Amino acid sequence: MSVTNHDRQVATWLLICCALVFLMVVLGGVTRLTGSGLSMAEWRPIMGAIPPLSNAEWQRVFEIYQQTPEFKLVNSHMDVNDFKGIFWLEYLHRVLGRVIGIAFAVPLVFFAVRGAIKPRQLPWYLFLLALGGAQAVIGKLMVASGQVDAPQVSHFKLTAHLGAAFLVYALMLWTALNLIFRPTGNSYHPRYSWAVALTVLISVTILSGGLVAGLDAGQIYNTFPKMGEGLVPPGLMALEPAWRNPLYNLTTVQFDHRVLAITTLVFTIAVYIGLRRDLPARARPARHALLATAAAQVALGILTLLYAVPTASAAAHQAVALILLTIALYLVHSLRKIPM
Repeated sequence: MSVTNHDRQVATWLLICCALVFLMVVLGGVTRLTGSGLSMAEWRPIMGAIPPLSNAEWQRVFEIYQQTPEFKLVNSHMDVNDFKGIFWLEYLHRVLGRVIGIAFAVPLVFFAVRGAIKPRQLPWYLFLLALGGAQAVIGKLMVASGQVDAPQVSHFKLTAHLGAAFLVYALMLWTALNLIFRPTGNSYHPRYSWAVALTVLISVTILSGGLVAGLDAGQIYNTFPKMGEGLVPPGLMALEPAWRNPLYNLTTVQFDHRVLAITTLVFTIAVYIGLRRDLPARARPARHALLATAAAQVALGILTLLYAVPTASAAAHQAVALILLTIALYLVHSLRKIPM
């Protein structure tokens, strides 16, 4: 089956939405890293798109922020001008979320009316829209969790918020790839399952990074490869019962992320070697890009750790994680339904 003009148009739209989600992930990371994520204490889905436009409005919004745990326990030194510095990042983050919703919903209606999206395909696109809405709701719940008793959002909700964004991105990307690259056969490459397993491992490592970020676990053991005096740190299983350690123990959470990251790099090397023969043409550049990006991601992670999570390298680390997942998904897609 050949690719139609409608297919190209819908794929282009989905890839634009992917680019917006990518920007959202990066901006969200910077917002969290700069301590801006709890600055907007009001939740106004409609009117919240309009920022304060007068000194009186700025003062009103600042007074609301002054009632939050973050102001009382962390930022009590701030005046309204200091507050503006953290407000704008969170504001842009929320506005971009609204832009993404509009950028998906409006063309969806247009393509459905024109017949570019068939009625039998519409439920899938509505599911993507609903998933994007759910991701926004998780974000609201995440922010609310940091405005009750302590200025620290739930690390589970933060990881779910990040994971949902990555999932929406991945599903839109996969749908676009299906529209652009039609199957050329009915066979799978012998190393297809390896590529799938690597993609799953990358995803688990990303979610592990969400726990590290949510617990600020990157602020301890800022050495590599050792953690303290050895490769395995003390206190790894300090919490009781034992199952709490991978979820709540900062030492264990960081250790697990290190192990997953190195395992991912080693497995990437194995996949790179295993795919050196009989590759479809479009999979060849992805093979090289996958190894280079995985190595860059580990290097960024080490750099971020050694310098106690500076904003620039930490944001880049999160961005490259999404790039790595993109390449892995593209590689998996290029190894399925090929002629043999």
